[in-house]
Amino acid sequence: MSNPTFADLGLSQPLVQTLARQGVTEPFPIQAAALPPALAGRDVLGRGPTGSGKTLTFGLPMLARLTGGKSAPRKPRGLVLVPTRELAAQVAAALAPLASAVGLRVTSVVGGLSMQRQSDELARGVDVLVATPGRLADHIGQRSVFLDEVSITALDEADQMADMGFLPQVVKILDRTPDTGQRLLFSATLDGQVDKLVRRYLNDPETCSTAPSSASVSTMEHHMFFVGQEEKKQVVAEIAAREGRTILFVRTKHGADRLTKQLRAVGVGAAAIHGGKAQNNRTRTLDAFKSGEISVLIATNVAARGVHIDGVDLVVHVDPPADPKDYLHRAGRTARAGESGVVVTLVTPAERRDAEAMARAAGVVVKGVPVRSGDEELVRVSGARQPSGVALAAVAVPVPQTQPRKPARARAGGRPAAARAHGPKRSAEAQTGGAHAAGHSHSAASHSRAGARRSRTGR
Repeated sequence: MSNPTFADLGLSQPLVQTLARQGVTEPFPIQAAALPPALAGRDVLGRGPTGSGKTLTFGLPMLARLTGGKSAPRKPRGLVLVPTRELAAQVAAALAPLASAVGLRVTSVVGGLSMQRQSDELARGVDVLVATPGRLADHIGQRSVFLDEVSITALDEADQMADMGFLPQVVKILDRTPDTGQRLLFSATLDGQVDKLVRRYLNDPETCSTAPSSASVSTMEHHMFFVGQEEKKQVVAEIAAREGRTILFVRTKHGADRLTKQLRAVGVGAAAIHGGKAQNNRTRTLDAFKSGEISVLIATNVAARGVHIDGVDLVVHVDPPADPKDYLHRAGRTARAGESGVVVTLVTPAERRDAEAMARAAGVVVKGVPVRSGDEELVRVSGARQPSGVALAAVAVPVPQTQPRKPARARAGGRPAAARAHGPKRSAEAQTGGAHAAGHSHSAASHSRAGARRSRTGR
């Protein structure tokens, strides 16, 4: 029996034709399983690994349901909640051409960007709103958005939102949507806090599961390399110098920045993404990684939760994760959508016992082998090679635009003393690009204090 087409599953011709123009003609397993009940209006509980096609699984039924209607200003009819800014951007970008094909509008609201611009966009009327919980809660508080007309809600990567501490906000948001609305929840795991969400908000859901919650993807290889602490820096440099698109995971923001400098110093085109960087910097880095301008992305756990980029054929745990869930989500950056991929964990002697226990808990069957710089096994598995040694310039950091300075008409008088005192501070904030500087420069002082509190919560 042949696989069903999107038309067979009940999608309208405009959506089917738009998918075909994008080269998407055959549904993934999670789509084939979940689209019929979702299109019929049922709540859906989906579990599938990263890269299994979940965005279209909830996006297509949402667009199908909303087609033919019109949303009032500040009152979206479709809502997608995601854990990270990067994932919000990618979901919105994936749905926008499909929405356009059926006369609908999609926008996203995330932290780190201008609240006022987002409010203006919401005021023009939006059919599908893609949001991170923190920033959506801000807009609800400022009455720039109302959820009483939301007829269909999707929660993507619900387990990630739970791990990141967003569930209290998610609960408050869902409580503002109509009880009669349709809900689609997708998660790699369906236990603990996610199960509480399911029991509270989903009505007799159709469960669609396409993969166990372990790292048993058939196209993914797992390797563990034991390295001496003194060898590790050189081994990482050789792996990073390989051909192909590579993601290196580290434990801390400082570690990500330090490794970026080390790799660029030996000729490897690397850049870091983490929660301490401004949104415009994170977006610029991801775009450079997608385009091939840089070949190595260095990431922390939180920042990479939303990095969904095809064509990554190697993921390296430079610092082994402590939590098996983190291992699975990091590993899920490769072997996406049926492609093959390799996952390597570098383990020093002090980390060995914990790393082996973590791998077992993650369902990974792997036998560690010792490696050193230039080893044949290191080269065979990862494609490691000697870096060029020709240092690259530091990564250019986009700086948010600030108000232009007034002409220095009176050097003796110049700006008021208070402005001179605060000038360097404002400049430093702009250079580091914190969420407060990027997203709230338009606000009054009271909003600035609120923005500072929000930036500390990681919105």
